Amino acid sequence: MGRVKAPKRRQRGSNPNMASPHQLFDDTSAGPGIHGVEYPNHASPALGIPTEAFLSEPMSNFAMAYGSSLASQGKEMVDKNIDRIIPVNKLKYYFAVDTVYVGKKIGLLVFPYMHQNWEVRYQQDTPVAPRFDVNAPDLYIPVMAFITYILVAGLALGTQNSFSPEILGMQASSALAWLIVEVFAVLLSLYLVTVNTDLTTVDLIAFAGYKYVGMIAGVLSGLLFGKTVYYFVLSWFCICIVVFMIRTLRLKILSEAAAQGVLVRGARNQLRMYLTMAIAAVQPIFMYWLTYHLVR
Repeated sequence: MGRVKAPKRRQRGSNPNMASPHQLFDDTSAGPGIHGVEYPNHASPALGIPTEAFLSEPMSNFAMAYGSSLASQGKEMVDKNIDRIIPVNKLKYYFAVDTVYVGKKIGLLVFPYMHQNWEVRYQQDTPVAPRFDVNAPDLYIPVMAFITYILVAGLALGTQNSFSPEILGMQASSALAWLIVEVFAVLLSLYLVTVNTDLTTVDLIAFAGYKYVGMIAGVLSGLLFGKTVYYFVLSWFCICIVVFMIRTLRLKILSEAAAQGVLVRGARNQLRMYLTMAIAAVQPIFMYWLTYHLVR
């Protein structure tokens, strides 16, 4: 019988592409992929869209949508909270003025004796805008008068060779602080006297700010013509603001009693009358206190 030849032992490394008979999967870590195809890191140039851009674009769109949603929710929340603290829509009413109204209002502050009807006109339970009624309170004149008063105070301090930004800042802070104290005191007095009135805090700020018109006139006249003219002009405006405040506030503070036909009857109504007169009487005190040191 012939001799059977033993199978030749395969040499190591003879064919690197052939898998070992005991190997379950092909090793693709060191070479190209299956069938010799390499996998690129980016999409085909024929598509024109990189893989990173394709994956990141949906995320950026989602982020933009989420950010816009947060911004709209935040804006709505801020609008609600601001409207609770500062009634922006109501503030627009106090600045609804025109040139004719400003002229008439300043004339009313200078000559309140010639005015007869002091009642505020209403339209469907809502007061008409200030530009249609000279008796309506506004914030334009008080705000502009306050700013002008600070500028005139700086001019007066300059004529005395004592001007400095710190002193002018103290002057503005002092005037604003006294205004806040005055309004807070009136609110507290109305609460203690239990007055049912439609006066708001903004109304009180407006009425308290009208005195700056007379203060400006007094300081300017004192700078131009001396201290004697200052006292004369300031005294005139002090009397005018007292008359203006009494005739304006008595319709607000005494409105409930007037509707019942008992204008000055009873202890409570007397307290209301005294409160009206006290609010009007402190106006000249503030006018003199904030201006006497500016004229020398």
